[in-house]
Amino acid sequence: MGNNRTSIVPTAGGPAGQNPVTAMRQTGDIHWKDVPTRTLDVNGTSFAYRALGPDTGVPVIFLHHLMAVLDDWDPGVIDGIAAKRRVIAFDNRGVGASGGVVPHTIEEMGRDAIAFIRAMGLPQVDLLGFSLGGGVAQMVALQAPDLVRRIVLAGTGPRGGGGIDEVNKIAATAYLKAALTLKDPRHFLFFPRTPDGKRAAKEYFSRLKARTTDRDQPISLQARYAQLKAIRSAGLSVPDDLSVITQPVFVANGDHDLMVDSRLSADMARRLPNARLTIYPDSGHGGVFQHYRAFVPEVLAFLADDADLTPMHSQG
Repeated sequence: MGNNRTSIVPTAGGPAGQNPVTAMRQTGDIHWKDVPTRTLDVNGTSFAYRALGPDTGVPVIFLHHLMAVLDDWDPGVIDGIAAKRRVIAFDNRGVGASGGVVPHTIEEMGRDAIAFIRAMGLPQVDLLGFSLGGGVAQMVALQAPDLVRRIVLAGTGPRGGGGIDEVNKIAATAYLKAALTLKDPRHFLFFPRTPDGKRAAKEYFSRLKARTTDRDQPISLQARYAQLKAIRSAGLSVPDDLSVITQPVFVANGDHDLMVDSRLSADMARRLPNARLTIYPDSGHGGVFQHYRAFVPEVLAFLADDADLTPMHSQG
């Protein structure tokens, strides 16, 4: 792990039942705001998903954050990566339009993600997990290592990292501020309250509104409570042995993440034997959305077949 490098990067200001492979081939030139929502039966449970991008290479599976559904993915990130890679985003069990109920542990969420990937008929995938989705991505890599080629972990940390009680206080404060200002809590949780952060938040929420039809179902109360329970359980768990995750991993975060302390992302990168770390300046939990113009090219370079996968934390 001693050859890992740290980087602060400066940036410039389907229809149910349809064969999933056929569905992906039909979405190569469609943007995220227009791609159809499809469903796939996974062991008797209907999973909602969207797929877009070229039908070549290893697909990238997107795993989302706390209380998020398909419409909460930033089109700036999705469309940017789908310009070069096949992208598949889905609602895990009990989330949004998917059936079933959300489990109370990230281990079970990982098993559900594995079941979805296998039901799609995919022999190997790349993973991009944000926040809670990053924890689920780690579970997928630990439970089914042969299924995973490369991993992007954004705005997330290792299980057992601690600080979970402080996270709950921060979230509660953000929700109170959101209620008083009639704003989405992510204004306060994802972006710093600086001029640049406020501008980035405004642009982010504008991008999320681009899709006006066939929108996903909102997150349910059961899903909210179960995900919060899973996050708390993960925070209090015994740390995982991340040295067994030998796939190349790209870790990214903002330099002032209120939800997942940026130091936890750095700690995770140090414990992964084949990791590179990028910390985006003047940003928080949503740093990869605030700096998506830098993040997307980094992800594409990392996932490229001819990528230089030397573990690195380079100064930018």
